[in-house]
Amino acid sequence: TECVSGCVCPEGLFDDGRGGCVEEKDCPCMHNNEWYSSGDKIKVDCNTCTCQKGVWKCTEEVCYGTCMIYGSGHYITFDGKFYDFDGSCEYVATQDFCGDKNSSGSFSIITENVPCGTTGVTCSKAIKMFLGVSDDTQSNKEYREIQRDVGGDVQYWNRTVGLYLVIEASNGVMLIWDKKTTVFIKLSPDYKGKVCGLCGNFDDKSNNDFTARSGLQDANPLKFGNSWKQSPMCPDVTGEIKPCDLKPHRKSWAEKECSIIHSEVFKICHSKVNPHPFYEACVHDACSCDSGGDCECFCSAVAAYAQECTKAEACVFWRTPDIC
Repeated sequence: TECVSGCVCPEGLFDDGRGGCVEEKDCPCMHNNEWYSSGDKIKVDCNTCTCQKGVWKCTEEVCYGTCMIYGSGHYITFDGKFYDFDGSCEYVATQDFCGDKNSSGSFSIITENVPCGTTGVTCSKAIKMFLGVSDDTQSNKEYREIQRDVGGDVQYWNRTVGLYLVIEASNGVMLIWDKKTTVFIKLSPDYKGKVCGLCGNFDDKSNNDFTARSGLQDANPLKFGNSWKQSPMCPDVTGEIKPCDLKPHRKSWAEKECSIIHSEVFKICHSKVNPHPFYEACVHDACSCDSGGDCECFCSAVAAYAQECTKAEACVFWRTPDIC
């Protein structure tokens, strides 16, 4: 009956978010702030999602979970929670001996963290993997196997893939180690909700990943991390270390180097994996590695982001003769 000011699509058409009007079947979908046209496909973990009438329709495969521990105390849990914890001790990264005293778990993975640099931050120096009852130890680029009691042993295989040592066990546990400070732990979907430790509980919800050894949840990553130490003799971590505040002369160098994560080189990945926490972790590491190996720390931090990009099917070529 009368005109209404504003932009309105004609009867039967829909605003496509880009200033046009389309039929319902051509409505676009949004993912990580990017628009996708109807019929476009994206990969989310091990599933393929297709845009149909403005809604994502995804396959429902059950995916392996990955936990990443890298650099000076950075953790990304199986459910994708990103946090920092700088404890100097041995900690349970993940295990399936959780709560139920009668449960005969089949594995546990322990990370031994030691101070790296002079600011007090810590890096993973050794990883111990207990499968059934045998025990593999990797430290300082060496790998050895220790046999413990007899009992239900778990078969495993190790191989080298590119830079990485890969240990794959028959119980659905895989460990990937770059022989420096980056460790990936992959678990089969059978372990969903059945594991505990610094890598969280793998139940597809990141808000309850800080479940302490007591079974209670804690919002504080320090208290949560302290609860998973192996020896009560180790001191508790009481405060977060800010290496760039302690070493202000390194800060501008760190920010300049790490800016590659926000740069054009990784542009294809920015909409798929949020670069911000990886940039912050990179600056933290570049400030803290002040007793040699500073470039190695920077390279590991950028490689961690590149790895997540590759997982999200955004291939980036960032290593050059000048960089790492």
